[in-house]
Amino acid sequence: MSSSIRTCLWFHDGRGREAAEFYCSLIPGSRVEEVFDISGDGTSWLINFTLGGVPYQILDAGPMFTLTEAVSISVETDDQAETDRLWTALTANGGEEGRCGWLKDRYGVSWQVFPRRLTELTLSADKSVSTKAISAMMKQKKIDIAEIEAAVRS
Repeated sequence: MSSSIRTCLWFHDGRGREAAEFYCSLIPGSRVEEVFDISGDGTSWLINFTLGGVPYQILDAGPMFTLTEAVSISVETDDQAETDRLWTALTANGGEEGRCGWLKDRYGVSWQVFPRRLTELTLSADKSVSTKAISAMMKQKKIDIAEIEAAVRS
């Protein structure tokens, strides 16, 4: 059964299905659910998929709208290895690194990829810890949690 609420990403270059399949290959518990040729001639597609159980949709329907950083997919990882794996895959083949764990993939979709430990440190009730963690994070592109933990201890 498909969820009635989905985040919809507007694509305009005919690569929406490719993107959905790529994303699903990266995130455990993900799958492409449905693909519809909404134009009847193969020029516009609706792709329903889930990433880690969260429903998404891609509408691949022409150049009227473009993707921006105003919408991003946020992935809180279990550890640095998972952060590194996703970061490498998402920035490959034309993706762009941003600051503070943000990136843009080869399709133009913005992502935030960071280890769960970053959330613990930046939201710490100890203001000294959170301030040091945020300061260290602001200097990074891909999050390096060991470097942030070192900054917190200093």
